[in-house]
Amino acid sequence: MNDSLIWILLSFAAYLLVMVIIGAMYAKKTKNSADFFLGGRNLNGWVAALSAQASDMSGWLLMGLPGSIYAFGTGQAWIAIGLFVGTVCNWLFVSSRLRRYTIRANNSLTLPAYLENRFHDKRQILLIVSSLVIVIFFLVYTASALTAGGKLFTSVFGVDYNIALTVGALVILVYTFLGGFMAVCTTDFIQGTLMLVGILCVPLVAYFLVGAENVVSVLNDSGVTGGASSFLNIMHDSGEPVSAVYIISQLAWGFGYFGMPHILVRFMAVSSEKELKKSKAVAIIWVALSLSFAVIIGIVGRAYLFPAVLGETTDISAENVFIEMIKKIFMEEWNLAFVGGLFLCGILAAIMSTADSQLLVTASAVAEDLYKGVFKKDAKDETVLNVSRLTVVIVAVFAYLIALNPDSSVMGLVSNAWAGFGAAFGPIVLLSLYWKRVNLPGAIAGIISGALTVIIWDYIPIFKTGVLDETGKEIVGTLGTQTGLYSLAIGFLLSLVLIVVVSLATKAPSEEIIKEFDDMKNNNI
Repeated sequence: MNDSLIWILLSFAAYLLVMVIIGAMYAKKTKNSADFFLGGRNLNGWVAALSAQASDMSGWLLMGLPGSIYAFGTGQAWIAIGLFVGTVCNWLFVSSRLRRYTIRANNSLTLPAYLENRFHDKRQILLIVSSLVIVIFFLVYTASALTAGGKLFTSVFGVDYNIALTVGALVILVYTFLGGFMAVCTTDFIQGTLMLVGILCVPLVAYFLVGAENVVSVLNDSGVTGGASSFLNIMHDSGEPVSAVYIISQLAWGFGYFGMPHILVRFMAVSSEKELKKSKAVAIIWVALSLSFAVIIGIVGRAYLFPAVLGETTDISAENVFIEMIKKIFMEEWNLAFVGGLFLCGILAAIMSTADSQLLVTASAVAEDLYKGVFKKDAKDETVLNVSRLTVVIVAVFAYLIALNPDSSVMGLVSNAWAGFGAAFGPIVLLSLYWKRVNLPGAIAGIISGALTVIIWDYIPIFKTGVLDETGKEIVGTLGTQTGLYSLAIGFLLSLVLIVVVSLATKAPSEEIIKEFDDMKNNNI
């Protein structure tokens, strides 16, 4: 191992040690399930904002999005636009009402518990269905984070993918297992800061090293489809004009925010309305900068790394563009390997900040909602806490098994999980906060239809394509591959329509539910 790799390894070790120490510190303060899942609703504005956004973006921000821009051009930035609009709307229109309503609705600690209490579901159908949706889709989502972590360690240190995957999974598991929600949020705050510094600095340095006057000509030399003018045109993708279906599908990513349990739980945990106002401003600024510079990484990285073209002239995936930029700047140009290691930790931060939150929310769905809420209602708090920690381990193991395939696409895994949550929970969360006429049958219909639509749209092969794979067998397409329409767009719309239709066709909510809604609306909690 050369000196540069040793310095990078030291920076990684220092960073990972800090994360584990934070987990150990908060382990002593985690006395019950309320502390483990929601931190006693004591988050301050800065931590809530950076924790929500860091847990939101994952390795997708520093690998998936820049890789797509690098390979196909700025037409891929429509996703970033959709996500920015979704983030802003989520903070402005959901955060305050959800925080108030979860307090009014029997101090709900989780999203499934909120839905159960909001609609007075005595048969606990919502609790069971929503918990199962969380477990299913978070397995895929957590696997995407672990996959990104494995690719990072493999690219930087040249170690076997399975070994790299194991190391990353173990560290995330340790501090989440020990410290629960506050450990996750505190580490997310550090990780969110580290991500932002890295995503701002690296592309700017690379831009000046290439030279502003050289970027366009080098992009042309790199062989971008359609030339630099097409590559830099947001209305083109892979050299071709984008279609209306394409733009709708990309913008539809923004709908996902309204149904993301690991983001919504941050709104529930903020200590006060005053702190929440601070969170809104910080979060919106953070996401605007992060998404903009993730796009810039893809553009500048294409020019800076030339004559190497990732995914074409090398075996390295385009999703590794940010990693390769850091290695070239700090290990080849400037010989500042330890600093480069810290920036690489920014990618690790993006990965870990999402995986830990997903593990925690899945644990809450199993332990608090299913175990205590359905099967063992008289369970002691200590028992629930132990079940939570056991669930963190089990879910991490299953996600690890899914992630063992090194050819898994970070972008593909995130896309499927994001669509599942957005379609299942997004419409019902919005309507539960803004429409007092929505009722229990409508909520059940909306969650089930949204989740099933995504599964059918993305996973059920029903169309013959006439195209043969390497073995000579005909490839059978899904609704998603045949239409090109993102499953979240159709799933969200169908869920929304069914909630409204079923609610209007069935009995109106009770006076007690209406009063709780009015109390939330008038801030009478």
